Amino acid sequence: MTTADSAGSRGAVAALEAQQVQVRLRAAMALGTWPDPEHLDAVVRRCAVEPDPFVRDALTWVLTRLPADLVLARLRPELERPEPQARAQAVHTLSKVGDRTVRSWITPQLIADPDDTVARTAWRAAVKLTPLPAEPDEDDGGVAAPADPEAEAAAAEERAELAELLGQQLGRGDREVRRALSRSLVQLGPAATAVLRRAAASPRPEVAEHARTALLVAHDPQAAFAFDVQTAERAEGSGGG
Repeated sequence: MTTADSAGSRGAVAALEAQQVQVRLRAAMALGTWPDPEHLDAVVRRCAVEPDPFVRDALTWVLTRLPADLVLARLRPELERPEPQARAQAVHTLSKVGDRTVRSWITPQLIADPDDTVARTAWRAAVKLTPLPAEPDEDDGGVAAPADPEAEAAAAEERAELAELLGQQLGRGDREVRRALSRSLVQLGPAATAVLRRAAASPRPEVAEHARTALLVAHDPQAAFAFDVQTAERAEGSGGG
C-alpha cells in the first residue's frame, strides 16, 4: 500500500461515521479494496452499530479480506456483547470466514438468543460450520462418495447435537423465523428428521405444527408451501389477521 493509499484508507475509516449511506458504503468498499489490519478494530466496532444492511454486508466483506486469525480473535468478545446487532454481526462474519474450528463459539446460548435476528443468524452459521451429510455423486450413479468412517461418525454426532439444540427452538417466533429454523434443520439431514418426528407429537400445538411443516420442507417443498398458505388462511378466518 502506498502512502496515498494509506491516507485514503484512514479517511475511509472516518467516513464510516458519515450520515449519508452512500458515503459509508464507499468507505467500506475502499477499506476492502486496500485491506489493512490496522483498521480491524474500527470495522468491527462499526459492524455493531451500522443501521444499513448493505453497508453491514460490505463491512463483513472487509473482515473476510483481513488475516483470519486476527479477525477471529477480535470477533470472539463480540459474541457476548449486550447489543444484539454486535452479536448477530459477529456470528454472521464467523460464517463468512468459514473456519470450522470455531463452531463451538456458536453456543447454545446464541442458538437460543432471545433476539430473533441473533438466533436466526446463529442457526445458519452453526449449520454452515457443521459438516453436512455427503451429497450423492450423480456421476457415480447417485451414490455418495465414501468418507473416512471415523470422521463421518464424528460429523454425524455433531449434526445430531446441533439438531437437538435447534429442535428446542421449534414453535418460536413468526412465520419467517419458523421458516428460517426449518431450513436450517432440513440441511442436517437424518439427524434433524429424528428430532422433527419426535417434536411432531409434542403436546404444544405450535411445536407440533412447526415440526410437521419442517418435515414437509424436507420431503416436498411445494407441499410445505401449500401447508403454510393453509395455515395463514386459517389464521385469517379465525380473526388472526
